[in-house]
Amino acid sequence: QVQLVESGGGLVQAGGSLRLSCAASGSIFRINSMGYYRQAPGKQRELVATITSGDITNYVDSVKGRFTISRDNAKKTVYLQMNSLRSEDTAVYYCLIKALTTPWTRQYDYWGRGTQVTVSS
Repeated sequence: QVQLVESGGGLVQAGGSLRLSCAASGSIFRINSMGYYRQAPGKQRELVATITSGDITNYVDSVKGRFTISRDNAKKTVYLQMNSLRSEDTAVYYCLIKALTTPWTRQYDYWGRGTQVTVSS
């Protein structure tokens, strides 16, 4: 069983910063990619940023230059530093890890429960 615990969401004024964290625990053999998605009211869930096991990062265009994703493999934790926040960044943010629980099973996706980020203008 794999558990993800998210933290760091909240209410911030436009232009402010927040740092999200997502820590994985449980029976994990290897974590491949880690990332964050978000879902605003009435919209589909969208990819925000991902980071591979080789630290290759990918961002949606709307957050490039403002958000930074990083990971601590020893802590099995992914971080999303969000700067220069805008009202359009308001959403529930979900972390996702792609991991194997044993050397002989395939990779599965594991989702966090989500954390609310609200940016007031």
